[in-house]
Amino acid sequence: MRVLVVEDEPGLRDAVAMSLREEHYAVDEAADGRTGLQKARQWSYDAIVLDLMLPEIDGWELLAQLRKTHATPVLILTARDTVEDRVRGLDRGADDYLCKPFSLSELSARVRALIRRSHGQAKAEIVIGSVVINTANRTVEKEGRSVDLTAREYTLVELLALNRGELVSRSTVYDHVFDENEDSLSNLVDVHIYNIRKKLGKNFVTTRRGHGYIIET
Repeated sequence: MRVLVVEDEPGLRDAVAMSLREEHYAVDEAADGRTGLQKARQWSYDAIVLDLMLPEIDGWELLAQLRKTHATPVLILTARDTVEDRVRGLDRGADDYLCKPFSLSELSARVRALIRRSHGQAKAEIVIGSVVINTANRTVEKEGRSVDLTAREYTLVELLALNRGELVSRSTVYDHVFDENEDSLSNLVDVHIYNIRKKLGKNFVTTRRGHGYIIET
């Protein structure tokens, strides 16, 4: 899944981005509100981690502008911890609120929960036939046995599972699985789909030629 981190403090931005990458997210970064808003409008993110006190435009304005066109889940990350600030953030369209200082593990858990809820998935486990995908610990089992997937393979499985029954286009896969710094996207998706089928079964993912991919169960 793809996450945008909008934070002007370099050390904190790097720490949050690194922590999310270690959780196998594709992560884009922005150091000011204007750049953050541009990226949030340009790409289809699964979640946005947003600081409030930003240069150019602040987080309040970014959120207000974004909500005119996008329903992307937003986690506000800020030192402003008064009840009034939390209420203001939630009323402006934020989905969650985490005050500084914070635990990186809690941040990751909140991002996972935001993404699940945005897909109507209340539980951490997604069961598809004999395959169980646990979005909390990011593991996959088939017939009770652990399946060793690469980080990119897992991300693609999770994306398709959260959208099971719906066709996911190749462009959607690119937008959600790869970050803005990816060099080449030519046949990477086809390679990952091939490997996923080898590990989870040839019928686990169906390819619709010229359109995309679908888990039909």
